[in-house]
Amino acid sequence: MPHHILIADDDPHIREIICFALEMAGMKTVAVADGAAALQAIERRAPDLVVLDIGMPEMDGLEVCRRLRHISDVPVLFLSARDEEIDRILGLEMGGDDYVTKPFSPRELVARVNVILRRARPAKAEPADDRQFLHGRLALLPASHAASFDGRPLVLTSIEFAILKGFLARPAHVLGRDMVMTNAYAGNIHVADRTVDSHIRNIRAKLATAGCTDAIETVHGVGFRLGRCGA
Repeated sequence: MPHHILIADDDPHIREIICFALEMAGMKTVAVADGAAALQAIERRAPDLVVLDIGMPEMDGLEVCRRLRHISDVPVLFLSARDEEIDRILGLEMGGDDYVTKPFSPRELVARVNVILRRARPAKAEPADDRQFLHGRLALLPASHAASFDGRPLVLTSIEFAILKGFLARPAHVLGRDMVMTNAYAGNIHVADRTVDSHIRNIRAKLATAGCTDAIETVHGVGFRLGRCGA
């Protein structure tokens, strides 16, 4: 079955470009022009991914994502006309999976959508990963995309889950930013250092809320390593 993608952007030209690119890649698309219409479309039919413009009038993309995260963990790819760090950080902290700045390459956008979809729903042709990763009181079960700390469930985006899995797979190693994002994105996708830091900050915050204050440690000038995680 083709993936169902919802595009929310107030620019009809942008909507047309994105729909064309995604449909050429074999996906089905639905496009809306504002945030309220996006939420209504999601209620009617849950998409596999939402491409969400930050700068929409009346209800911007950040507010749409905030409301969406109360009812769904559907992956979100943000669009913005500005390469502002605050927009990027807010988008990722509100549960976005990735961020693309306008003007963008349709080919890159499709590549990023495919990466997120693969992380969210591994292809059936791939063997199931039935391993269980345990470190301290932190547990990850990739087959069911489940994570918990001390028995308390963690709600992670697909990218956050993949990053944390990369740390748990090599718990004694220090991982540079490139390696952290290689664990979560395709090798040909460029991700800015600030985006890496935003994802790490989100993971730390979610684990801290669950009671883990030493999840990921910073090794200055090198990268990051897994902490004791309550051990």
